[in-house]
Amino acid sequence: MSQFNGLNLNLGNLSRLSHAKTRSISAENFTGEKGKGGMATTGTGEIAARDLGKTWKVSPCISLKPQSTATLAEINEPGSIQHIWITVNPQEWRRIILRCYWDDEDKPSVEVPLGDFFCNGWCKPCLVNSLAVTVNPTGGFNSYWEMPFRKSAKITVESLSDEKIDGFFYQIDYTLTEVPDDVGYFHAQWRRNNPLPYKQVHTLLDGVKGQGHFVGTYMAWGVNNNGWWGEGEIKFYLDGDKEFPTICGTGTEDYFCGAWGFVYPEGSYCKFSTAYSGMPQIIKPDGFTNASERFGLYRWHIMDPVRFEKDLRITMQALGWRSPMGKQSGRYLPLQDDISSVAFWYQAEPHADFPELPDRDYLEVI
Repeated sequence: MSQFNGLNLNLGNLSRLSHAKTRSISAENFTGEKGKGGMATTGTGEIAARDLGKTWKVSPCISLKPQSTATLAEINEPGSIQHIWITVNPQEWRRIILRCYWDDEDKPSVEVPLGDFFCNGWCKPCLVNSLAVTVNPTGGFNSYWEMPFRKSAKITVESLSDEKIDGFFYQIDYTLTEVPDDVGYFHAQWRRNNPLPYKQVHTLLDGVKGQGHFVGTYMAWGVNNNGWWGEGEIKFYLDGDKEFPTICGTGTEDYFCGAWGFVYPEGSYCKFSTAYSGMPQIIKPDGFTNASERFGLYRWHIMDPVRFEKDLRITMQALGWRSPMGKQSGRYLPLQDDISSVAFWYQAEPHADFPELPDRDYLEVI
């Protein structure tokens, strides 16, 4: 039997021994080197630790300089990111951009505002309890997406703020090991329509080239109309599909594995967060300055990845009703909502260029 490389972990193989090496990068060990943790003599905790000295939480976090990029991790051996934990003030979640680069590439394979990557796009903390992403009290972001690399990995955060951001905590847990030839690279891309133009669809992905498989969607959906907003269908255009997709959904709540408008009990929306899908966030109008309903939803294709050989495009319709749904005279209403999305997928490199990320004013939750 071949030696277990320590990847693709699950309960069924957790007992298997491996020569994969476990490492971790944080503000207490910036390089992740063996035996190099807790050595700091200066840092954000040095005043609190002044009576205790080295090893006593001298450097638990970093500060991000205004309008600057900080490198969180730089790894120059083959392996895989296995867990990322981050926390910072919620008001910064759309002003910090997370990027990941694999194998010395010039352009990132992951480029997403921090909060959206962790299913918290509205800059208001909500709990998430899923296999791929968990968010724990209070604003403890966790990613369990496997992110393999064959030569190198680089993870950065860019601050778009005009002020210094204090208290940026992070830990990146990874393994150094051999990566099989048939393993793809992790990608994530953010897009927004605010508002969605009338009678147009929201595009989650377009221009993806090569072989791969789609593994997840997060959407921050701000509703700009009265009534039910989720009649629209998701569509997956695979390997040369033009006008008509190979996969066509039946409704927004259906795609996110709910039913009948997420209503439970009767007359109210119901939050839920499960292993593969959820609507963990519902922000209701407050009758004053918080004017619109906003929702956060995720759907992980972990057990049902959408595989493609050559190319991939994904769109989501936004539809309501012009009159009460269920009536014979009812007609769909194309919506002009504020829709942001993150698409998650694996593919062989090289990947196609991402659309240019908009400026911080367009990123802003308003």
